[in-house]
Amino acid sequence: MKANPRRLAADPSFPRKLAASAPLTALALLAACVPAPKAPPPAPRPMPTQAPPPPAPPPANWQDAPQTPGDWRMIAPGNATFADGLVTLRCNRQAGTVTLTRAGAASAPTLVVRTSDTARTLPATAGTTGLSATLQARDALLDSMAFSKGRFAIETPGAATLYVPSWTEVSRVVEDCR
Repeated sequence: MKANPRRLAADPSFPRKLAASAPLTALALLAACVPAPKAPPPAPRPMPTQAPPPPAPPPANWQDAPQTPGDWRMIAPGNATFADGLVTLRCNRQAGTVTLTRAGAASAPTLVVRTSDTARTLPATAGTTGLSATLQARDALLDSMAFSKGRFAIETPGAATLYVPSWTEVSRVVEDCR
């Protein structure tokens, strides 16, 4: 059946029917305004764990390597220590020698000392404090260590290379022994 607007307006019960359906219509309109419930957000995906980057390769030039942390300290006339005993220089005035000691163990009893102008392998003896090499007080290697451009290196097989600053304590030990 078709709705006839003239007939609806002429129907005396139309306002009552309209009034009776108004609350239902209002409810239907109101229900259409309520947003649909949202789906829960997706669970966060775990971040892939990355392996730490490999250590930097050693520099091509040992003089570009970072200095070993620590400071030189005079412990007595003719005796100095670097990094709380990691490297020690001791003068034996009566014998006219300077002993270079590097703390720790090594796979071979040798110390390689590199300065800005010299590199020399020294035979060493293992002791309770580490590897020790004894030089004559007038050995040119001691002067090279004292006057090297900023630092010198001490290499030991099986141990990390030490990059030691050539501060005045090295010169003082050498001079105290001469």
